[in-house]
Amino acid sequence: MKISITTERRIIFVVLLIAVALPLLFPIGWTTGISSYTKMVYNLIEETPEGSVALISFDYDPSSITEIQPMAEALIEHAFQKKQKVIATALWPMGVQMAEKAFDSVLQNYPDKVRGEDYVNLGYKVGGMVAIQAMGRSLPEVYPKDIDGHKYEDIPLLKSVQRLNHIAWIASLSSGVPGLKEWMMVAHDAHNVPVTGGCTAVSAPGFFPYVNEQKQLNGILGGLKAASEYESLIGKKGSATTKMDAQSIAHLLILVFIVLGNIKAFSTRRRKNQ
Repeated sequence: MKISITTERRIIFVVLLIAVALPLLFPIGWTTGISSYTKMVYNLIEETPEGSVALISFDYDPSSITEIQPMAEALIEHAFQKKQKVIATALWPMGVQMAEKAFDSVLQNYPDKVRGEDYVNLGYKVGGMVAIQAMGRSLPEVYPKDIDGHKYEDIPLLKSVQRLNHIAWIASLSSGVPGLKEWMMVAHDAHNVPVTGGCTAVSAPGFFPYVNEQKQLNGILGGLKAASEYESLIGKKGSATTKMDAQSIAHLLILVFIVLGNIKAFSTRRRKNQ
């Protein structure tokens, strides 16, 4: 029975839909090679002593959530694994909500972590590089209160953190300006604080020189694949791994369809020539 081109297309779309949906419902957890850039980010946090205070700046909005949110959750989880404390800040207005979403996700596995003692969300601050420079002088002046209205001096986690150079490492999860470059130029270059971060896949190559040549960044997480690699390193089967499973199966299936299409075209031409 001859199948029409329209029917063939519908079959392909249905098969692709099923192939992509199944890994999202039933994660496979395929592992991939770990890039040196991802390993550098991992090593920075892995080698930081427990009890240290880290800062993660949420410099993105929901338009980049698919690629960057898994990085945020993985970085927070790794810090908690190493018994480090996490301060969240944001140079983008919606970054505050992104931080809360990341904390809520990770805390499902760490119900013992206490807000104000193990983590805190200081919220959004306008000003970009100017705000970061002010943090280098005095964090309490920039953030007199956290997002819940608690005074800086009353938050146990912040007792020993008055300036940027009191922080063990800084990660900016960035999808534009202000973001990772501003943190790098101020926190690393002016205050000698180790800086790392993550960005969308399309932006990652622009940061490679700062890792390889300038040594201003301790690695970089670029896109969903890097987030999946990081989840693999910390033993987490998270959303990045699940989405990469679906993406990998879709790519494999497309290759199969291309091969089948070429076989069909070859067979058709051969019949016509006989």
